[in-house]
Amino acid sequence: MTAVIERPVLGRPGPADTVRQTLSMAWRQMVRIKHNPFELVDLSLSPVMFLLLFVYVFGGQMAGTTDQYLQYVLGGLIAQNAIFLTMYTGTGINADLRKGVYDRFRSLPIARSAPLAGKIFADLFKQVWSIAIMLGLGILMGFELRSWAGALMATLAIVAFALAISWVSVLMGVLADSEEKVQIYSFVIIMPLTFTSSAFVDISTMPGFMEAWAKVNPVTHLADAMRGLLSFGPIAEPLLWTFAWAVGIFAVTAPLAMRAYRRKMV
Repeated sequence: MTAVIERPVLGRPGPADTVRQTLSMAWRQMVRIKHNPFELVDLSLSPVMFLLLFVYVFGGQMAGTTDQYLQYVLGGLIAQNAIFLTMYTGTGINADLRKGVYDRFRSLPIARSAPLAGKIFADLFKQVWSIAIMLGLGILMGFELRSWAGALMATLAIVAFALAISWVSVLMGVLADSEEKVQIYSFVIIMPLTFTSSAFVDISTMPGFMEAWAKVNPVTHLADAMRGLLSFGPIAEPLLWTFAWAVGIFAVTAPLAMRAYRRKMV
């Protein structure tokens, strides 16, 4: 009589397993930078170019002197750069989906959310890297940092907001059928949000209807929070609104992204 060996039935991963698997997936993404260091070069050049161009080309016109404009615009540029970086999350997920990477993940006994969440958490490292580059260059250019504690709090606020916005990018990455479309959809959303905010100009100079929109624009709250934490201006109210927007965006887009992802994997 032949003995039959039954394979154990694996249950759904628990919270601790999900966290561990997410961190493993995040580490997988981080290791890729070691084999493709050009990613960090790209992440370094873009913020440097934006900062130099905005300050030295537009600074005199915007604020009278480049130094005064630097004090104002650095926080807004950090906010804009963080939002733009989330686009890479969506394009990366879209590319992996089309290449069948997530089909291989599906065959593993891991949480469905682990590959997506791991990608997002790995990309948060890129956020911190870009913030450090922009803040370091800004200080060399003459930026007057309020305190290092404020810089740390600003970094945490940016990371929290980027974490929420990343799920918007994930949703577009799952739904779009090409990386190019993810980029197009992202620009359609990001460009109006960043340029109709207080990131680069005082919103009181805008026409009435535009000023009304800018006051509720989440990028305005984020830029004002960065400005307050890093240099000058109020902190509590814009920071509170920043976290409120982050929670709201996450609560809406994360379930939608996971639902779309599950349907994609069926």
